[in-house]
Amino acid sequence: MPSLLTIEPHGAVAVVTLQRPEKRNALSIDLRVELGDAFTRLAGDHDVGCIVLTGAGSAFCSGMDTGQFGGDSDHRGRLVETSTGAFHAVGRCPKPVVAAVNGPALAGGFALALLCDIRLAAASATFGYSEVAIGIPASYAAARAALSPAVARDLCLTGRVVGAAEAVGLGIASGVTGDERLLDTALERAESIAALPREAVLETKRRILLDGARTWGALFEEEERTFRAALLERGPEPAA
Repeated sequence: MPSLLTIEPHGAVAVVTLQRPEKRNALSIDLRVELGDAFTRLAGDHDVGCIVLTGAGSAFCSGMDTGQFGGDSDHRGRLVETSTGAFHAVGRCPKPVVAAVNGPALAGGFALALLCDIRLAAASATFGYSEVAIGIPASYAAARAALSPAVARDLCLTGRVVGAAEAVGLGIASGVTGDERLLDTALERAESIAALPREAVLETKRRILLDGARTWGALFEEEERTFRAALLERGPEPAA
């Protein structure tokens, strides 16, 4: 089975690309496993000073692969464990992470981008918790980890999707560039970080993670608890 993501070294920068373009890089179980494993490996690689996360094709990430929801208890348990594993690996990565948002970052894909340290947007990028429209609560924890209270409440309560220019104004992205220039721009930003004294950068990232754990840790734990309960405390899906 071909890999669902690629890792491409660029000097001290590793570019991780989600490789399910035909599914708009929806996070299947197998992709979540690969994503968690990739970030765990890169976290321990002393040659890597910064990571860029992006998506293949026209989307950054459309969220969870909802076609895999349901099933028996073992399957639903795997949904939970691979989800928490992947998001923990990205959100708690000790290396700086730059998201090169090359298209829609929606639902869980928006949360994934928010867990990165810096977000750069292509002109075609969009951001939002689109799952609110079908009755799935947004990840307020991810929003508050990166955004102001007013912006987080707006996006989580309305589920509205914003374009790249508005995303910069709201503080979701720190810059926008043409689609064809996005990866080069993200690499330049990541290379500038990786070129700084490594210990100083790692110590700064340690403090960022410490701040997050103290400030939003309990909120993330509550969201994880309710996600786990929603999937594991219901009976199996009825047969078709």
